[in-house]
Amino acid sequence: MQELLMIAVGAAFVNNVVLSQFLGLCSFLGVSKKMKTAAGMGGAVIFVLTLSSLCAGLIYKFILVPTGIVYLQTIVFIMVIAALVQLVEMFLKKSVPALYRALGVYLPLITTNCAVLGVALINVQNDYTILEGTVNGFATAVGFTVAIVLMAGLREKMEHNDVPKPFRGMPMVLLTAMLMSMAFYGFSGII
Repeated sequence: MQELLMIAVGAAFVNNVVLSQFLGLCSFLGVSKKMKTAAGMGGAVIFVLTLSSLCAGLIYKFILVPTGIVYLQTIVFIMVIAALVQLVEMFLKKSVPALYRALGVYLPLITTNCAVLGVALINVQNDYTILEGTVNGFATAVGFTVAIVLMAGLREKMEHNDVPKPFRGMPMVLLTAMLMSMAFYGFSGII
């Protein structure tokens, strides 16, 4: 149990996928303009990342390794991720059309979000069990959600600030992301 807690804290805060490993920056920067949209994207990423970690772990342990076709892991993981994103997209389109429209092009981009594929490959690289890999996927997604919601809150506040002209827009967002990354670096002493 302690091992799972260490994996979870490490994935969510110490090795935050966005602020430490710099994976998934496209959706992090693109969807973090409004809190509601950022929370919706975070929820979608939690669902996809957790399930893709579970499915990729099962496929790797019970199909790829026994048959000796481990070299196909990247292709197989991409197919699993694409299928899960399609399920999320169909669910949101039917159940929450406002969020589906707000996420726009960034929802299908979860398929190519290198954070999702990166976690599947990290799980294999670290030789995690299926449970450990699923916990790592969930905690990584929670870390992504924390980072994107924090960024969205800061961006909403920055809209009302008097920012010098050269720093308006993306330069200020990148500076904010840098400061957030430095702040999350402070968690490195936890583990």
